[in-house]
Amino acid sequence: MEPTFWHERWQKNSIGFHQEEINTQLKEFWPTLGLAPGTAVFVPLCGKSRDMLWLHERGHEVIGVELSPIAVRDFFAENKLTPKTTTLGKFEQWEAERYKILVGDFFALETSHLSEVAGVYDRASLIALPPALRHRYAEHLAAILPARAEILLVTLEYPEEEMEGPPFSVTEAEVRQLFERHYRVAPLKAKNVLAKNVHLRERGLTALTERAFRLTPA
Repeated sequence: MEPTFWHERWQKNSIGFHQEEINTQLKEFWPTLGLAPGTAVFVPLCGKSRDMLWLHERGHEVIGVELSPIAVRDFFAENKLTPKTTTLGKFEQWEAERYKILVGDFFALETSHLSEVAGVYDRASLIALPPALRHRYAEHLAAILPARAEILLVTLEYPEEEMEGPPFSVTEAEVRQLFERHYRVAPLKAKNVLAKNVHLRERGLTALTERAFRLTPA
């Protein structure tokens, strides 16, 4: 999947993957990570997710990475934030009020970018990637995170023959295959979310399960 795919989606405002409501699994399970207010959290492939607002309201510094400058511009504008922009290596960094979003390629991130991160929230990153990239993603994420950082991972699962991603279907078995080398994988909850995702029903889905996992460094 080329970067141009995502750039075109944002240019055309074809962003059915963007959710206006705060994710319920985030609200239910983020507190179980036990992260202190003031700690930094990382949101990969963050788009303009409103979930970042919720994390910020819990007292966290929010660090995101996003390929599309349109998404980042919209996040700051829609939330009435005036960012300072600077160049940080291969990234353009947008920063305001303890939000810091790096515009660029996730795979260009280095440990120095995330050295203060205590936790990760991934709702839209792993499921945005095709199978060929998911192993690379999981390995790179583990490599650049501090050893103590835990992950709250939210995935979607559906009959793959009914729809071509993204978002892609990722099973619990695949989550274990991808992450158990570095993390203890604890399933938290599975929810039927088909009724709430009209745009995916319109693409042909007859079943859709959202699963949450806690990944603790092994």
